[in-house]
Amino acid sequence: MARAMFEYTKTILKKVSFNSDLFCKELEKALNRLLPYEIDELTIWLKQFTSNKPELYSCLALIK
Repeated sequence: MARAMFEYTKTILKKVSFNSDLFCKELEKALNRLLPYEIDELTIWLKQFTSNKPELYSCLALIK
């Protein structure tokens, strides 16, 4: 089930990426729910996903 939560998180983040405030809120929720190794995977995915979306860079500060 944990894997399903990780995939669900990625789906939600993709859907709300049009709004940086929503993206930050959903990312914060995800960081509270996911397991540590999933957060590591999410970090890698986020760096790739946001590479061409500079408006979302500020949300990456939540990861550190």
